[in-house]
Amino acid sequence: MQSIIDTDAVNPILNEILKAELAGVVRYTHYALVITGPNRLPLVDFMKAQADESLLHAQQAGEILTGLGGHPEQGIAVIEESHDHSIETILTESIAHERRALDLYRQLLAATETQSIYLEEYARGQIGAEELHVIEMNKLLRDYAIT
Repeated sequence: MQSIIDTDAVNPILNEILKAELAGVVRYTHYALVITGPNRLPLVDFMKAQADESLLHAQQAGEILTGLGGHPEQGIAVIEESHDHSIETILTESIAHERRALDLYRQLLAATETQSIYLEEYARGQIGAEELHVIEMNKLLRDYAIT
């Protein structure tokens, strides 16, 4: 694959994506457990869905990584948390997490452009998904603050 795709450049990015998405599983599962208040039930369902999607994204990145001869690291990205479990803080932290993931997928796109249609389309699809997450979370945050 090295002759088609610069795996020395792409595989580390895929590993960072894998770790970021696995951190998302932990982050969103944690949020689903600590959310309280009158909007708890729909927000818990939303956070659980985010955790499920993060796991799927981690698995996709891992499959591509191993398909390119890489080895998935057994760890997750650093999870920053303020320990303030207000809805506003949870949503603000979630948006920051999604933006970091968005940056990683943009790095992947930059590293794969003109090398692989499949990886370009994968990166573009994930960028679209992460942008949508930021949009949705900003809409949820609107009752608390505008980000």
